[in-house]
Amino acid sequence: MVKGHEIGAPFDSSEVPDLEPSDANKANICRHLKRAAAETPAALAVAVQKKSFAGKLRYEELSFGQLDADSNCIAQALNDYGIKRGMKAVLMVTPSLDFFALTFALFKAGIIPILVDPGMGVKNLKQCFDEAKPDAFIGIPKAHVARCLFGWGKPNVRRLLTVGGSGILANLFGGTTLKALLKRNRVTKPRSQMHQATDYDIAQLKNDEMAAILFTSGSTGTPKGVVYTHAMFEAQISVLKNDYGIVHGERDLATFPLFSLFGPALGMASIVPDMDASKPITANPDSLFAAIEQYQCTNMFVNPALIERLGQAGGNRAKPHRLPSIKRVISAGAPATISSISRFSKMLSAGVEVLNSYGATESLPLTMIGSEHLMKTTDVTDNGGGICVGLPVQGVDIAIIAITEDPIVDWDDSLRLPANKIGEIVVKGPMVSRSYYHRDTATEQAKITDNNAIRHRMGDLGYLDQEGKLWMCGRKAHRVETSCVNSECDQQPYFSIPCERIFNTHPCVKRTALVGVERNCAMVPLLCVELKKGVEIDDTGSFFDELKVIGTKHDQTRGITDFLIHPDFPVDIRHNAKIFREKLAVWAQGIISEKEQSKESSAGVKR
Repeated sequence: MVKGHEIGAPFDSSEVPDLEPSDANKANICRHLKRAAAETPAALAVAVQKKSFAGKLRYEELSFGQLDADSNCIAQALNDYGIKRGMKAVLMVTPSLDFFALTFALFKAGIIPILVDPGMGVKNLKQCFDEAKPDAFIGIPKAHVARCLFGWGKPNVRRLLTVGGSGILANLFGGTTLKALLKRNRVTKPRSQMHQATDYDIAQLKNDEMAAILFTSGSTGTPKGVVYTHAMFEAQISVLKNDYGIVHGERDLATFPLFSLFGPALGMASIVPDMDASKPITANPDSLFAAIEQYQCTNMFVNPALIERLGQAGGNRAKPHRLPSIKRVISAGAPATISSISRFSKMLSAGVEVLNSYGATESLPLTMIGSEHLMKTTDVTDNGGGICVGLPVQGVDIAIIAITEDPIVDWDDSLRLPANKIGEIVVKGPMVSRSYYHRDTATEQAKITDNNAIRHRMGDLGYLDQEGKLWMCGRKAHRVETSCVNSECDQQPYFSIPCERIFNTHPCVKRTALVGVERNCAMVPLLCVELKKGVEIDDTGSFFDELKVIGTKHDQTRGITDFLIHPDFPVDIRHNAKIFREKLAVWAQGIISEKEQSKESSAGVKR
């Protein structure tokens, strides 16, 4: 095992002194890795869990010294291969030691990695690569097979690099392998000796210079490439240190590849479990528990789907599985339910909270709320008050503006709505991206210039309470604006989260989804309902009447009188929580249209 911080000993951030903040014209987050390699070269940086064919777990490790030296060698080899500063390289490598070394090598060399979510689908992936116009494609054999089949990256890619597999496969794909590339550059030492390798002068970039392109999942629209700078990465590292209290020497169970890269940058070891990060709901809880216990992880970064999965496996037992080493749990990506947090928390020591974070690929993290405080907001949420996502983290300003689809060029404080007024969430801070890559229209719709800064329109609706806490009320695109053929009908807007959480209080309901449908030439709200597992409704009329009674008790839902039961909501594969309401709206409209046609036909027969 690589040596690390003594388990159980208190962490002291003064043990390893901070470097001076990066110069505005000499930015590169790899400075944090170089610092850790200089101060604690033998300490654990990365451990990757592997499962043998027999099902036995084993671990591959890198120390900070090895990771620094390994990435140095790869950066030099990439340069010699013709992949140089300013070029763009698709990186499709599964979480592994090579993934970490390659990513830091790209950053060191000033090569711009293009990172995509493999779960977004073949069509969306091709669009991402067509827009990004990569110069190089670095991937595992499976990624290269898909590249060849679907034409990813044509005609821009000029350099191909295969990671893993045999040299024979590389001959089929074109280009070379990482192993052959390092051998060509006379890098033949085993990783255990790599810390003795020659240094590499990392690229000195401007703070606002493009460092990476991260494509959003597309779960709420067409995937867009978010331009990341080293200043954004630095801001995120600062928040993780100062707001979340992460210190040098910790160990993190890293279940999301991008977040796992922050570990070495924070002087924290990233422990990568054997799981498909794009489908966390399929993870084997026992493998994750084993990784936590093997390395006595102190931190966990998990999305709501994993909180639910692990809670069901370990928190539902008569004697809950214990995770005594965990000191902090960070959840992001979608709101975790109170019930799943309660189950999961049974495994944690007293006083350890699940820290729920709000943000997006374009700006993360923005707010934070601990599970202890979140539990106290249940009554407000169940009565249509939205979901509390907490107070802003350091350096973040949150404003609520009136709902509009029009672009806003310049910011003015007069745009701010007062407390408790629902509108669109707009954010400003050092971790907020300035643009999308080659998507001028999307940038124009989402960005507002505020002197030298940029404000980002989140596309989410919410409000700020009197204490400055942010409450989420759903996506702007998911609100239902009713329309009528007469002036007497209800024309109030309906917001997804407040409405759905009211109806979710029914004991038979698992979850609901608000959609808009056209009925009798008017746009009206309709609620799709998914029942809890094992629940069967014999009389839908009586069940819908019960839902109507619940709706009449609240101003937010009084006008919702149409309901449909759906067997299984379509959701995104990563979070298993983001409902594809657009698909449900099409489904619901089809059923409503059939019913109206049937009524018209019946009326015609009677006449």
